[in-house]
Amino acid sequence: TDMMAEGVHFTKKIAPYAIGHKAMGCNISDIAAMGGVPTFALVSLGLPKNLAVSYVEELYKGMYELGKQFNVSIVGGDTIASKEVIINVALLGEVACEDLVTRQGAVAGDRIFTTGALGRAWKTAKHLSFTPRVAEARFLVKEFKPSAMIDISDGLTADLGHILEQSRVGACLYEDDIPLNRGATLNNALYDGEDFELLFTLAAAKAQGLIDWQVKNKQWFFYPIGKIERSRGLTIMGRDGKKKALSPKGFTHF
Repeated sequence: TDMMAEGVHFTKKIAPYAIGHKAMGCNISDIAAMGGVPTFALVSLGLPKNLAVSYVEELYKGMYELGKQFNVSIVGGDTIASKEVIINVALLGEVACEDLVTRQGAVAGDRIFTTGALGRAWKTAKHLSFTPRVAEARFLVKEFKPSAMIDISDGLTADLGHILEQSRVGACLYEDDIPLNRGATLNNALYDGEDFELLFTLAAAKAQGLIDWQVKNKQWFFYPIGKIERSRGLTIMGRDGKKKALSPKGFTHF
């Protein structure tokens, strides 16, 4: 479940259809990050009394149309009065036990991958138009079974930090290998968040198998961006060949 609030996650200047798309999409992305398939959604709204009905209809249209792409049914919810627009989607999903991926399985030697370019998601409006990586996640769990996985919502370093904390390992990222969205800097990629790409780890042999697969198939591209290490902490290898420490910071909710 993810809650979105006006003034924090969106403004009234943004089209309500796009806000609805994001509200549904960020939840579908969370299901994908565990290797699952989304099923049923409950939508709860807080709405100002003077808000136009057409605005609410467009919100629902954005949620409904993205949900339909992934066979998600909106089956209920609640509505209350509030000073600002608040949206909460609670989404159910299912996954076979053997396909389940959490944040806890990364081990030293694993390679770190992401499913797409990072940074400036707010400036480019990617955070309002992204497609959740359900298909890619299902392919990965069936063919390569990642050792750990999460989606990038709060920022690359922050979300990788969750994997490192729960797996009790460290990591080194490689500056040259981190894919950047158009106009993005390295800092944007590391800290901006809202990219909703998958971040996952694979054992070295599986990682090479995935790289070989994508060279032949070119259906998706998975970017190797670093390596899990035994010693705790997060570092980055710069273009100068020197390591420096990174702070696992990103979007903060308070």
